[in-house]
Amino acid sequence: MSTEILSPMPGTIIQVHVKEGDDVIEGQELLVLEAMKMENPIVSAVAGKVKQVDVKVDDKVATKQPLLVVE
Repeated sequence: MSTEILSPMPGTIIQVHVKEGDDVIEGQELLVLEAMKMENPIVSAVAGKVKQVDVKVDDKVATKQPLLVVE
């Protein structure tokens, strides 16, 4: 089963810590989203393998935009 990680708010991606194929654990920081001059870590809700990364550093994202998929 795949879990899609969505952006909780609009902002800019300033760090991406994982790539496709990486194993992740629940609670692991996947990327950092800057919004309103604050850095917001985006963490994995599940353990699994990163199937797809939809963003890169400096991408602007909207609320509920898909960021990556963990399966």
